[in-house]
Amino acid sequence: MSDEQGLILPVIMCGGSGTRLWPASRESMPKQFIPLLGDRSTFQAAAQRVSDPSIFRKPLVIANLDSRFIVAEQLSEVEIAADIILEPVRRDSAAAVAVATVRAAHEHPDAIVLIMAADHVIGDLESFTQACRLAARAAARGHIMTFGIAPSFPATSYGYIAKGSSLEKGEGFEVERFIEKPDANAAAKYIGQGFLWNGGYFLFAPQVMHAELGRLAPEILEAATSALAGATIDLDFIRLDRPAFERSPKTSIDYAVIEKTQLAGVLPVSFSWSDVGSWDAVWNVADADASGNVTRGNVEVIATQNSLVHSDDLLTTVVGLDDVVVVTTPDAVLVSARKSAESVKDLVAHLRSRNHPEADEHVRVHRPWGWYQRLDVGSRFRVKRIMVKPGRRLSLQKHFHRAEHWVVVRGAAEVTVNENVLLLHETESAYIPIGAVHRLANPGRIPLELIEVQVGTYTGEDDIVRVEDAYGRS
Repeated sequence: MSDEQGLILPVIMCGGSGTRLWPASRESMPKQFIPLLGDRSTFQAAAQRVSDPSIFRKPLVIANLDSRFIVAEQLSEVEIAADIILEPVRRDSAAAVAVATVRAAHEHPDAIVLIMAADHVIGDLESFTQACRLAARAAARGHIMTFGIAPSFPATSYGYIAKGSSLEKGEGFEVERFIEKPDANAAAKYIGQGFLWNGGYFLFAPQVMHAELGRLAPEILEAATSALAGATIDLDFIRLDRPAFERSPKTSIDYAVIEKTQLAGVLPVSFSWSDVGSWDAVWNVADADASGNVTRGNVEVIATQNSLVHSDDLLTTVVGLDDVVVVTTPDAVLVSARKSAESVKDLVAHLRSRNHPEADEHVRVHRPWGWYQRLDVGSRFRVKRIMVKPGRRLSLQKHFHRAEHWVVVRGAAEVTVNENVLLLHETESAYIPIGAVHRLANPGRIPLELIEVQVGTYTGEDDIVRVEDAYGRS
């Protein structure tokens, strides 16, 4: 075994909500879990990026409680094992890094921790891995290292890093200072002075970060320590103790530690990088056609240039427009000037203020057993399309305010209604009376699809009593 065998413990941070990529990205299915640029999500790409066992250990994933089944399913799809820690509430990156630090100090004291985002795009895997090796060596000597990205334009949405003196053995530089997101004129000046983008990757020995958290952010460290001490195991997940974790101040690791420590170092890197933080950023990193258009899905464009057109389902057509973003989903449409793409976050805030459920919820909702999609809703009724994965089943449950009718359109369904168990095939149906204890399962080898019609005085998702659940839900 080489000295670097399993040297680095990757920590993949999955907590973002991705509102700037609305309507494709929403609270219920944020951008890191969406295949924006290929067949895999950026989270899956991040996990694959650190899968080389010659340098990386089994990753640690820190995710929101509501994302746990999406995380597990997407890791399974790319056949990567990981430890998954669940945050009961959002507390920004400092709390998550503190949790990773405390766990690593106990479980992997000889490792170098790599903090990385789940939603970034990196172009050159070999260069990334080599950068990790170099930065890890500097981190092993007590530095808290970050990657400095060579700027490709005067960005106003990224922080900048000014390099200081060289570190020993040519493994980067001391950080002279960090600069918050500048205006356009300042950004252009910084590029001329050789400043670097702060890519948000950090490498450190767990004991070093533990000491700096204790010195600079003791409340955050105490909350993380208590949250891990009170954590519980739920299926394949580690649930942090909620009261303890809630005590952590809500702040970024940059503000809490990185911008204040005297140990910060930066390694300039050559690989291409993007946080795909807006639709304009997606346009910049995606492959464009001869007219500069980036298209995805069921899309046709004519006499259009330098635009991004994205469809999740609907035929979407654009004629005679330049420099625009057009994104369609089954329940929402976004049309924006490409230069205004950063303002989509403000649009989502406006939609929330007007109580539009589309601000946060997709019509297709993912569950550990599959998904359901809202087709129609009205007074006293709701219609859904449901897909159950082979071998999966829903909870044994009942409802107080609605009856349900199920019609199988593909595959086979095992239906439990009180004491009766039925096997239904295509075109066959079942009726679930109000108050009946029932369950739907897929015993077959192909996905089960059915149409569900709910009828009753109330059809909300919270009208449910779970009697038994294979996924630990209450």
